[in-house]
This record gives sequence, C-alpha cells and structure tokens, in this order.
Amino acid sequence: MKTLIGGAAAAVLGIIGLVVWWKEFLMLLAGAIPFALLSGGALAIYLGFDELKDTWKTKEEDVGTPPVTEYKEEVQQLKKEVEELKAGQAGQEEEKAKE
Repeated sequence: MKTLIGGAAAAVLGIIGLVVWWKEFLMLLAGAIPFALLSGGALAIYLGFDELKDTWKTKEEDVGTPPVTEYKEEVQQLKKEVEELKAGQAGQEEEKAKE
C-alpha cells in the first residue's frame, strides 16, 4: 500500500513538474536525444565490428578442418575392421572348443 501511495505521489509531482518546467524539459530532451543517438551508434559500431572479427576467426578455423565426409568414411572403415576382428576371435574360440 505504501508503494502505491508513493508511486501516485511521484506521478503527480512529475506531472506538476512537467507543466511548470515544460520549456526546460524540452531543452533537456533536445540535448539528450543527440547524445543517446551518438552513444547508441557507437555501441552498434563496436558490436558489429566484434561480430565481424568473430566471423573472420571462424573462417580461418574452417579452412584447416577436413570435411565431415572424410570422418564418416574413416568411421565406417574402422567399424568394418572391428567386426572382422570380432568375427576372427569368435572363429578362434569355436576352434578351441572343438579341440
């Protein structure tokens, strides 16, 4: 309840202040808008340049990496080799069991 009363009082005082000092408010606003635009533009330039540097880094890293298809082929070859080794061990165990 205290917050509601305090907020209402601040709003009423703010409206009274705007009415009394309207010209000064507009003068302050006229000075603040260019500063806000300048600050926002500088921030956008900085963030854009930072993003551009990140894309340059990822392009440099991508150049040295082999394509995914090479890895997939190698994985398939290794799977075949493992299966062959498993089949060979199973055959040896069967021969030992027969003896």
